[in-house]
Amino acid sequence: MHKKTLGDWTFDIGIYLVLLLCGLATLLPLANILSKAISEESAVISGKVGIFPVGFQLDTMKYVVSSNQFLHSIGISLLITVVGTLLAILLTAISAYPLSKRHLPGISIIMVMFIFTMMFNGGIIPNYLLMKKLHLINNLWSLMLPALISVFNMLVIKSYYESLPEALEESAKMDGARNFTILFRIILPLSVPVIATIALFYAVYFWNDYFHPMLYINDAGLKPLQLYLRDIVMDADSSSAVNKSADDLMNVSAEGIRAATVIASIIPMLLVYPYLQKHFVKGVLIGSVKG
Repeated sequence: MHKKTLGDWTFDIGIYLVLLLCGLATLLPLANILSKAISEESAVISGKVGIFPVGFQLDTMKYVVSSNQFLHSIGISLLITVVGTLLAILLTAISAYPLSKRHLPGISIIMVMFIFTMMFNGGIIPNYLLMKKLHLINNLWSLMLPALISVFNMLVIKSYYESLPEALEESAKMDGARNFTILFRIILPLSVPVIATIALFYAVYFWNDYFHPMLYINDAGLKPLQLYLRDIVMDADSSSAVNKSADDLMNVSAEGIRAATVIASIIPMLLVYPYLQKHFVKGVLIGSVKG
């Protein structure tokens, strides 16, 4: 067994210190936001809140989540996230399968066309004009259709397919199985780690996206959660403050509202992540090793 030298120990300690600093750089801002969301408003306004709460109150969180529009926007976001993620995973997995067969004629040209779209796109204005031409303005499909296939995610799944033993497919074909049968009954069940990982990528994208709703959605009844929270943050400095009573406005501050909206928007993803975590690292590593 190799005995670690002083240089090895120094290198390991340096790596741990860098990782520790990276972890703190991620966690400390989140701790500060959470503390502001639940601290007393007087402490938030006077700037006394650091990484630990000062006092405790939930009035700000109640202020953010108490309106019917908030619950309606959560429903819209859940619909977009669930439907968009399911369709995106289905189309991405199907697209990756033939591209993993390098012996197929013309597959290299098709791969170059996919990669070209990953590096270049039409831009905001052509995409907006396309949605308008398709009559998808103020339509939830405008938030899902453009993101149904991510080339990067497809390449990860394709690499995972290529890592599976070819003997599995050859045995299935000898038993008379067709390509779709092989894909849905053999390949996909063996690809659960990478499918779960890519599903998490898509779900986070659909849940957090507010730029495209800002472009394509004008109807207040179709606003997803992120767009609604953005409106609250924008209104937090104004006296209108989304139609709240005078008592509510006296108990909350603009800084507290911003912190509470951030916490409210990430809670659903924090609840989902633990269930997919066991697949996350394995899926990313296996899907990215083989190029």
